[in-house]
Order: sequence, then C-alpha cells, then structure tokens
Amino acid sequence: MSDARRSSGRSSVPALSALVTAMSLMLAAASSLAPSAAYARGPDGIADVAEKVIDSVVNISTSQTVDARNNSGDGDSDSPGSGGGKGKRNPNALPPDSPFNEFFDEFFKNRRGDKNMQPRKVNSLGSGFIIDGSGVVVTNNHVIADADEINVILNDGTKIKAELVGNDKKSDLAVLKFTPPADKKLVVAKFGDSDKLRLGEWVIAIGNPFSLGGTVTAGIVSARNRDINSGPYDNYIQTDAAINRGNSGGPLFNLDGEVIGVNTAIISPSGGSIGIGFAVPSKTVVGIVDQLRQYKEVRRGWLGVRIQQVTDEIADSLNIKPARGALVAGVDDKGPAKPAGIEPGDVVISFDGKEIKEMKDLPRAVADTTVGKAVDVVIIRKGKEETKKVTLGRLDDGEKPVEASIKTGPDATDKPVTQNALGLDLAALSKDLRAKYKIKDKVKGVVVVNVADNSDAADKRLSAGDVIVEVAQEAVSTAADVKKRVDQLKKDGKKSILLLVSNGDGELRFVALSVN
Repeated sequence: MSDARRSSGRSSVPALSALVTAMSLMLAAASSLAPSAAYARGPDGIADVAEKVIDSVVNISTSQTVDARNNSGDGDSDSPGSGGGKGKRNPNALPPDSPFNEFFDEFFKNRRGDKNMQPRKVNSLGSGFIIDGSGVVVTNNHVIADADEINVILNDGTKIKAELVGNDKKSDLAVLKFTPPADKKLVVAKFGDSDKLRLGEWVIAIGNPFSLGGTVTAGIVSARNRDINSGPYDNYIQTDAAINRGNSGGPLFNLDGEVIGVNTAIISPSGGSIGIGFAVPSKTVVGIVDQLRQYKEVRRGWLGVRIQQVTDEIADSLNIKPARGALVAGVDDKGPAKPAGIEPGDVVISFDGKEIKEMKDLPRAVADTTVGKAVDVVIIRKGKEETKKVTLGRLDDGEKPVEASIKTGPDATDKPVTQNALGLDLAALSKDLRAKYKIKDKVKGVVVVNVADNSDAADKRLSAGDVIVEVAQEAVSTAADVKKRVDQLKKDGKKSILLLVSNGDGELRFVALSVN
C-alpha cells in the first residue's frame, strides 16, 4: 500500500510541475495584459496634463440681490441639467417625495407674503479659464448672467474682483477681466483646434463641480456637431468626461493641454453626470472671444433669408437628389440676399466654399463670416446650379427656420369654393376673404377656405386663411390655376407637389403635399 502511495506520490511530481508551469504561463499572460487594462482606464499622460494646466482654471463666484418675497431657495450651485449656471436651488433641500415638503412649502409661502422682508443676496459658483496673462477669463454667459458682483478665485485660493468685458447669449459665452496681483504670474490656457478632434479621443474636464473647487475628470469625445436645440448655432462636442453643476464655463482639454471646448451643458434627470456632457468647440469660442474683447459684442454676418429644412418630399418635388441644403422660404426686402438675386424656392448648397448639407449648417456658416465680406452662394434653382455673389450685412435677428403655425380662423358656412385640389378647398382672393382671414393686400395667390380632415394638407398644418402663392415654383392667381397645375404634375408622375404658402402677414413657407 505504501508502495502504491509512493508510486502515487512519484507520479504526482510531473503533474505538479505541469500545474506550476501552467500557472506561470497564466501569470505571464496576465502581466502582459496589465498595461492594456490600465490603458483602458485612461492614458498615462492625464496626470501630467492636469498638473500643467490646472492653475489656468479658475472658479467664478457671483452674487446678485433678489426680492426675498419671490425666491425661497439659496443658490450656491448651478442649475440641474445645464452643466452649471445661475440656479437658485437649495443644496440642502429635501427629496421631492419627502412628506415634510408641504410644511416647508407653506413656510416659504408665508415668508414670501411678508412685506417686511428685505432683499437678500444669492450666490452662485461656476468655472472659467485664463486666456491672457493680463487677467482675461472665458466662462459661460449663464454663469455670470444678472450678477451684481463677479469674483475670480485662482487655484491657490486668491479671490479677485472681476468685471464683465462682453457676453453673447446665443453661444452662451462671456469674457471677464481682473487685475492679477503684481507678484503673481498667471498660467495661461492655450486654444487647440477642435476641428481635429476624433471620436474616442481622450479629453480632460477641469472645473468647480458642486462647489468643491478645482476637480479633474477624464473621458472621451463621444460625438461632434451635436444639436441640442439650445439655439440657432448649436455645434457641441459631446463627452462622457464627468461634468456636473459648477463645471459650466470650465475648459475641456486635449492630451496636449490645449483647450478644445468650453463645458456648457449636461443631460441629466438629477443634475449629476450620467456621461452626457456638451462643450462649445474651441473654433467657435476663439472667434466669439476675439470679438467680445474687441467690440464688447459679437458681430455676425447676415444673409437676409428665412430658411427651412429640405425634406425628402421637398427634395423630390425640386428634383434634388439626395435631399440636402437649406430651402429659402423668404427673402428680406432690405437684406443682402435680395439684390444678389436669391429668391424663395432656391436651395442653398454651398456658402463661401462651405458645403451646406442641411438647414442648420447655413446659419452657422453665415454667422461665422465677417460682416461686409463678399461671398459666393451656390444655389439650386429649378434643377440647375447657380452661383450668386452676396455682400453680407450685419446680423440683427438671424437666419430663422420657418415653423408652420396652426391658424384658427373662423369656419365658413358659405365657402366660395371654386376648385378642390390636394384636399384643399380653394377660392380666388376677394375683399371679403381678405377681411375674413386678415390677409394683407401685399399677399397674392389663392386662398384656402377649407382643409379636408385626415388629409396630407391637414397633417402639414395647412389651414383656412393660408394663401397658395406658387405650385411647383410657378405663380398662381386663381383656383383654376392651382387645379390645372396639380393635374399636370400628376400626369407627369410626380409623387408630391411643392407649394409656396403665405400666411396673412406675408410670411412664406414651403409645403410638399402627396398627390395621393
């Protein structure tokens, strides 16, 4: 039996040796994978970059006087969902579902009714960064909006009063100026080229989240050219680097230590980071900051057109394939586009050498162009490309997308219908109809007196009182003109027909209706 055990023991030696060898191989494999696993959490250079640039990042402290009777919260943090800003939310507030909320609500309600309450100051904190050694700081407009007093807090804790140089609500940017101490040399952040950013590239956000002071977070570029419907010039960098309340106005750095964005907004139901943050790209920031420093305001180019999206139906009606560009729905009589020969129905596909892929590209391109510059505008008119030379004016209100509105004119019982087409009852414009639908004398065309329920026209928000000015880019003056033109287009095999429609005030928009 002992021999058998010894035999068993001897036979276990090669097995044990094999096991040790296998474990060694596994450990070697694990050690070879370790650098990759570490790299997956972020490149080694983050600490070096943060150390180099963190002193260029500042906290922005503001205060404003508010009527205590109209405000019950304390505001020392940014508003949820904005990535920071001028919120008045009490950081010590009870949870929304707390049973004690009703008692506090009643308490504050009673306080607001106290006429003897004095106005009080509300504080707010955000972020910014130094771009000039003389004490010039960039931040978000919403961080300093309505502030009575602005202070810049350096990374070492030094607090200095600052003044507003200029601000731009459309891009949510502002420039501040403070006088640095004579014995202190400021660290200046340098701008990089946001156009060179790649998806998945590592970025670093530094700011003042939740009033905690200088904080570094890292992530990647999740997307570019994001439109979050915050304004006509949306062109955000999306990142999953943690951005929270108080980070607003802080810089987004690349791994070369260059500012490639200004952290501005987040999407979050709670106000905390869920990995969806947005930054204004540095290419936009640089131009706006230069103008704010020079003029204390932003002077944007102006083309003088009203535009709308080129949908698939509209593109089909205009023989444009694929659907692209910005459709000119109206031209300002006093704008630069008018003398250049741009007309309603033209589709802008290129502006100053920049391709216009969709409607939102045009306002951005125009706004970024110098006032007074003569530019080439390439349009498609009746299937053919043409180039117009336009000398830009200065923006007053911008290139506005056209939104179809639902009109609520009175229903007529004795409709003077002369023709029916595309689910529309149509009549020639008369003095009575102009008065009934409040249609100005300058509006020419055929008036809609009724829209069939469940029709494509109803879905596209056409309503009684709208005036059809053109059918497939040909002017119409009678209901018979509309009927004849529609019938011909049906025979030609068109699947949809493009109408130029005016409201009573003369504001135009294009609507593509299905022939079915």
